[in-house]
Amino acid sequence: MLTHVALRQAKAQDKPYKLADEKGLYLLVKPSGARYWRLKYRFAGREKLLACGVYPETTLAEARGKRDAARKLLEKGSDPNATRQKAKLVAKLASDTAFEAIAREWHAGMAKAWSKHHAHDVLHRLEANVFPHLGKLPIAEITSPQILAALRTVEHRGAHELARRARSVCGQIFRYAIATGRADRDPAADLKGALKGAPKVRHLAALKEGELPDFLKKLDVYDGHPQTPLALRLLLLTCVRTGELRGAEWSQFDTDKGEWRIPADKMKAGEEHVVPLSRQALQVLKELRQINGRSVRLFVNSHDHEKPMSENTILYALYRMGYHSRATGHGFRATAATILSEQGFRPELIERALAHTERNKVKAAYQRSPLLPERRKMLQHWADFLDGLKAGAKVRSLKRGATARP
Repeated sequence: MLTHVALRQAKAQDKPYKLADEKGLYLLVKPSGARYWRLKYRFAGREKLLACGVYPETTLAEARGKRDAARKLLEKGSDPNATRQKAKLVAKLASDTAFEAIAREWHAGMAKAWSKHHAHDVLHRLEANVFPHLGKLPIAEITSPQILAALRTVEHRGAHELARRARSVCGQIFRYAIATGRADRDPAADLKGALKGAPKVRHLAALKEGELPDFLKKLDVYDGHPQTPLALRLLLLTCVRTGELRGAEWSQFDTDKGEWRIPADKMKAGEEHVVPLSRQALQVLKELRQINGRSVRLFVNSHDHEKPMSENTILYALYRMGYHSRATGHGFRATAATILSEQGFRPELIERALAHTERNKVKAAYQRSPLLPERRKMLQHWADFLDGLKAGAKVRSLKRGATARP
């Protein structure tokens, strides 16, 4: 019978050797110095071995416990090795059919058709809101109440739209599981109408034309971080989304051509977007160079210059300027689109400036190249128009450009 002292003194020799304990348990010592617990037993007339761990990770007491458990199986007429293999197979099958495993498989296939940004967002929402509740459950056994309970935790944070999107994504995953033979139905479909409606949104996020002169004057005297008013100005001049602005890198800009090429993986629609730069936008870049010219990014995080500017910077700056509930960074796009439309610019020019995807691919291919010079004229007109407002010109005083509707 082995003792702790004997185990500690067991040294490697030229050949493997055994130190017997009792009831078939022994320690196998290899020439390498590795020490393995083994159990010798007989089943159906044949001698077999069962691995019981590695010493010292598996202690003497633990090895004896595994031996005793194996002997109880033998008393019931079961082979310990076969029982262990069956348990491993069941665990693997459970893992392969778990919600998270199938969700990641579905995501990997769908991501090929998505932009990197969108694919990241979908997976992040699953990891943060769904996997902790449903990830390890066999997908075929998940019930509607279980899904609802997971989504309720999202709702309780006030993220009603996120909960609605999560239900939709769960439905897509269940339908994928049905198509691949690992589920019979979609329990997420039963939750239609079960989620709480989002609070009504007050549509006060976009500045009106008459509010722009005062806004532009306040922007000139903004006393916060110097990159912030430049970010607001560039956002207003280019009509890009706030996420595209935050992700802007100097390598994307060609100031000689007056172009900002935003890579496809940074765009919502997954297509490269070219932004013609007005003289005023180029001036903003020149000023930014003096602040963040040594960084990869145009707009850096105040705490870590390797990271982009905080997603709340634009919104908080607007609050500071007195525009709480009256304006958002995204609302600049709506302001520009409304005014340019009223001034007679063609809808397709405005839609392209906003990087809204044309669903008709043939039409989109036809329009893409010819519209760039016209969009350049339109955005220069927009920049000149803003300068005119700031200088005191009457609203709508500028004439329609050559790109306006006939």
